[in-house]
Amino acid sequence: MPTRTLRRAALTLGVAAAVLATSVTTPAYARPEVGSPAAATTATAAVFPITDGLARQLAGSLADPAVTRTVVSAAHGSTDLLTVPFAGRALSRAAQAANQRVLAAKGLPATSGSVLRLRLAHPDMRAALLRGEAPVVAATPTDDVPASVTAYDRTGATVLLDATRLPQRPVLLVEVDTTRALSLGLSVMRAELAGRGVVDSARSASTATTASGYWATKVNAVRLNDDMEPWIKGDAEIYSVVAGFGLDGKPKVDLVQMPYLNNDGTTYYPNQLLVHFSAYKYNLADAVMMEDDGDTNYQALAAAIASALLVIVDGGAYQPLVSAILNAIPTSWYTDDPDYVDSWYTLSTGSSGRLYGAAGNGWLDVVPYFVEQF
Repeated sequence: MPTRTLRRAALTLGVAAAVLATSVTTPAYARPEVGSPAAATTATAAVFPITDGLARQLAGSLADPAVTRTVVSAAHGSTDLLTVPFAGRALSRAAQAANQRVLAAKGLPATSGSVLRLRLAHPDMRAALLRGEAPVVAATPTDDVPASVTAYDRTGATVLLDATRLPQRPVLLVEVDTTRALSLGLSVMRAELAGRGVVDSARSASTATTASGYWATKVNAVRLNDDMEPWIKGDAEIYSVVAGFGLDGKPKVDLVQMPYLNNDGTTYYPNQLLVHFSAYKYNLADAVMMEDDGDTNYQALAAAIASALLVIVDGGAYQPLVSAILNAIPTSWYTDDPDYVDSWYTLSTGSSGRLYGAAGNGWLDVVPYFVEQF
C-alpha cells in the first residue's frame, strides 16, 4: 500500500523544495470573511471506536455455534456485513446501528446503505477456518502504524496480535468498505465544494470547452514507493485533489478517483486523464494525491479545502495551491485519514515525461492529450 505515514516535517521539506523549483509566485491570501474559519475546525466522530465495539460484540456471538457457522460461511473474502444472516436479531440490529453511526461519522447521507464489511485478514487463513479453528475478530485500525492489533475471542477476552507479523490463527476484520465509501464520499465532496463556490472543474468543463476540443494531462504510468505496512491493512483507496484557477479567477477543484492504485512498489498503466484544462484560466494546475483508510469525514474535508482556497486572491499569475490544501487539513488527519500520499506542482498543457512528487513518494509518467469534440 502507498506510504501514508508522512508527517508535517517531511511534508514541509517536500513542499518547500517544489516551490523553490518553480518560478511562480507563492499564494496570496485575502482576509477571511467574518465568521468564516480559515481552516476547518469541525469535530467529527471517529470511526474506529464504532467498528471496534461491533467487532467485540461479534466475537462474543461466536460462542453460539450457529453464528460461527454463518460467519465462517460468509468469510470467504470480503462480505457486506449487513447481508450476513446472523442467527440472532440483536447482532443484526447492532450491525445496522453501527453502520448508521459510521455514515454520520464519515459525513455520508443516512440513506447511503451499507459501508461496513466483514473480511478475512488473509486468504491463507481460510483453511484454518474450515477445519474448525476458532477465529478472533478485530476492527481494522485507522492508525497506519499500530504497535499492536487488538482482537477479541469468543469469550470476550482481548487478544493482542503483532502488527507486523501475520498471525497463524484466523482473524476476521470488521471495517469500512472504503471502495464504496470513497465513491459516495467524492459525490458528497463535489456537492459541498459546489455549494461553497469551489466548483468541480470536471462539471464545468463541458461549458468551457471550445468547439475544437481541449488539452488534458494523461497519466500513462504511476508508481508509489514501498513501505512497511501492517498485515491488517487491505488495498489502498487513492484519489487526487486537482486544483487550479477557474476561468472566473477563483480556485476550482476536480476530484479524481484512482481505484486501480492498490499497492505500493507496483507500476500501474492506467491511461487516465488527470487534469482537464478546459476550465482552468492559466492552463496550469496542482495535484494532491491522498488515500482514504476509513476515517475520512468527506463533508468536513470538503469544507476545509473550500475555506482555504476561497481566501486566495488571483494576482494575475498562477499561484500553487498545494500548500493551501494541505494546510487546511487538521494535523491529526495526517496520522489517520485522509492520508497525504504526494503532490505535483504546476502541471501544464505541455507536461510530459516522468514527474516525481514533491514528497518523494512516487512518480507519474504523463503526456499531453487532446480531447476531441464530438
